[in-house]
Parts: sequence; C-alpha cells; structure tokens
Amino acid sequence: MPLRTRLIALDHQTFNTVATRHWPGADRLLPRLSRSANHGLLWFGVAAGIAATRTPRARRAALRGTASLSLASATINTLGKRSVRRARPLLDGVPLMRQLKRQPITTSFPSGHSASAAAFATGVALESRGWGAGVAPVAGAVALSRVYTGVHFPSDVLAGAALGASAAFAVRGMVPTRNLLPPPGRPRVDAPALPGGKGLVLVVNSAARTPGRTEALLEALPLADVVECEPGDLDAELEKAAGRARVLGVCGGDGTANAAVPVALRHRLPLAVLPGGTLNHFAYDIGVEEPRDLCRAVEAGDAVAVDVGRFSSGSGPQGYFLNTFSLGVYPELVRLRDHWAHRIGGQAAAVLAAVRLLRSDRQPLSAEFRGRQRALWLLFAGNCTYHRLGFTPGRRLDLADGLLDVRIVHGGRRPGSRLLAAALTGPLMRSPAQAAVRLPRLRVDGLEPGTVVAYDGEVAVAQGELLIDKLPEALTVYRPLPPSR
Repeated sequence: MPLRTRLIALDHQTFNTVATRHWPGADRLLPRLSRSANHGLLWFGVAAGIAATRTPRARRAALRGTASLSLASATINTLGKRSVRRARPLLDGVPLMRQLKRQPITTSFPSGHSASAAAFATGVALESRGWGAGVAPVAGAVALSRVYTGVHFPSDVLAGAALGASAAFAVRGMVPTRNLLPPPGRPRVDAPALPGGKGLVLVVNSAARTPGRTEALLEALPLADVVECEPGDLDAELEKAAGRARVLGVCGGDGTANAAVPVALRHRLPLAVLPGGTLNHFAYDIGVEEPRDLCRAVEAGDAVAVDVGRFSSGSGPQGYFLNTFSLGVYPELVRLRDHWAHRIGGQAAAVLAAVRLLRSDRQPLSAEFRGRQRALWLLFAGNCTYHRLGFTPGRRLDLADGLLDVRIVHGGRRPGSRLLAAALTGPLMRSPAQAAVRLPRLRVDGLEPGTVVAYDGEVAVAQGELLIDKLPEALTVYRPLPPSR
C-alpha cells in the first residue's frame, strides 16, 4: 500500500476514534469552546484579560498573541484554504449532540481554528512563558474540539497548528521579543551588593500606580527602607533619603526618576529605579520591568553607567533628562494632558490632548540653528540613540553612547500632517517632513519669550539661548544581567 494511502487511512481512523468516543463532560464543553473561537473572539477576550493585569510583559504577550493570530488567520484564509481542496469529514459516526449547529462550508484543510489557537498561544509564550503555559491547554482543547465535533480531520488540525506556530515566529522575526534584546550591558561598573536590601532607601511617589510593587520588593529585600511621600514633597524626601542611603531608590514614572537624578549625582549615589508610573521608558530600557528584576540586580550589585542629558537656558531653568527633551508641540501636549489627567485618567487625557493639538490652527515654532532661522513643529533630543526594530516603537540599546538623538519636524500649514508623516517614515529615515542627526551637543537660539520645553514628561519655560548636551556615563544605575541563552 502506498505511503500516501496509508497516511490517509490513519487520518480517517484517528478521526473516527476521536469523533465517536465519549468523554465525560466533553459533549457540552468542547462544542461550546469550538463555537467561542469563531472569528477569534475567544482569543481576543483572553488577550483583553491578560492585558488587564497591566504588567508590561502581560500587555506585550497579549499584543503579540493577537498579532500572531491575525497573521495566521490572514494566511489561512488567503492561501491555505485555496491551496488544498478537501471535503469535510462525514458526520455519520459523530453523535448529534456534539455536532455544530452551523456546519462550515469551506474546505477542510487546514484548520483555521487550530491555526489561530496555535498562533495565539505561541505568540503569548514567546513573550511570557507563564502566560503561555496558562493559554496552551485552552488552545489544545480548541484544536481537539475541531476533530471531536466532526468538522476536521486530525491532519487538518496538525497542519493548521503548524501554520499558526510559524506565524508567531514570523511575527517575532519582524518584532523581536524583549529576551532577544538584552538590556544595556556596558559599561559595567562597581556598585554595592546589598543582601536583603540593607542600605537601600526607596522613595515612593504616592501618585504613582504601585499596587503590590513595594510589597513585592520588601518581600525580596526585607532590610530595605521604603518611604512614601506626596508629589510635592518628593524633592525634600529624596534629599533626606540620600543622607542615610548607600543606594538611592525611587519608585514612580519617568518624571519621578528624573527628580532623583540631581540628588544621586550630587551625593554620588547609585540609583535603583522601580517603575510605577504611567510612563516608565527609562526603567524598561535598562531592563527593569518588575520588582524581581530590580531586587536581583540590587542583591548582586549588577549596574551600568548611563549618560545623563542636560539642558540650560540662559537665566532660565536648568535640568537633566534621562529620556527625552523637546520643544514645539510636544510640551503643549504634556500641558494639556496634565490639565485633564486628574479628571479622565492619564492615557485618555493623552489621547484627547493629541487630537486637540493635531486639529489646532497654531503656528510653528521659530528657532535659529547655526545662524539660520527655521520654522518647526517639533524638536526632539533623545538621551542616546533610539532604534526602531521592525514595527516596534523606539528603544535604546545603548545608554552610554555619548550622543543626542536629534529629530526635527519641519514647519508647515498644520502640525497634523507633518507629524503623521514623520511618524510613518520612522526615526532613521530622512524625509521632507523631518530631519535626524546624532550630536554630542546642540545650541538653539532665537526662541521667543515664554517658549515651553518638556523633559521626561515635565515642563518648563525657556529663556534666551538654549544649550542641550550630555554628561557621559555620569550616573550608576542598577539593572539585571541579560538572560542567559
């Protein structure tokens, strides 16, 4: 008997064994589970539940799972179903109570449900093994249900699952997972190893979203000293903490971490950052997403030296930034966001501010660079180079490159079209909408009085000549070692 004939016979035999066998409880559960996965509704619901935990890894896992599912579904419906025309199994031996009320009319090979289930589960697991382990049994049950209800042969399910898993790995090829992008590993510097956290004083911004984070840190580092304060008392509490700490810690968002920079520099203390705000770009870029990441680094003394951005404005304000400095429309967006945030929440306020700003009739900013006056909507200076990998947002892979990542969005009739074009072309591409350059320092002249600048989510008013430069490798920051491969 030819091999192909034997394989087809085995496929039919396996189908009959699964479809005709009675498993307690499965007659009610599996058909419902199969129907719930129609059009990916089950997986979108699971993704929403995972994302609702609000941890960065969970949100990325949910997003990667849905992206993998979408690619798998598109591939199956446009190529897979048209490549092999295979009739659905006969339902003669399948009990009526487990048959689907609406039988599919498309070709049987491959199984779209199985592809979606495998794509979602694999995508989630590539980002988070824990969530992947939780999703995998559900995905396996959905794949089994397609044979149990009589709508697919086992080979249809296996082929669909293989295509779905391949889609998840294809998405990872376009958008690498965090474990493929280790946190900055150089330059490593000596920092105190604090067993049990003894010598760490962590100042917590009470306005930060920190449910369970400080408790988790104290569970791992019971000798650490945790001080909670109101936002208005943050600077004073940081100064007090620096007077008795071997390591200065801070829990909050990027603005809170920014407040700790001058204190840490002035007292020559290492900094430990625990993310807990709306935006935590700096903590995530150094590889600290959860309390266990920071605790591991503090106990082992794993740290790196990072650059600190600095700006000064004539007789006006001076300050530091760990992430970004900007002028133009972004400071106005920050102002509008903060104005509405206490009423509708930070994320909703940011969206509303962006919509209002992009529809406005405001005029572009006028500034002088190297003796030439220019109109611009936005000047952005990043502390170190921001990269865009695949379709992901910008991320820094080296926090000690000594450079400012400068982008300028040129002026035009309205900010909306220019900013959108700049966003679509990406940070590494020159276009009529924007220019990009790497510089160790930048001088801006000719600013109008009252020009607002933004740095790490904070705002100030510039006066006179503006100078933006770097303090190379000035700050010691704890970060966990890259994961072993």
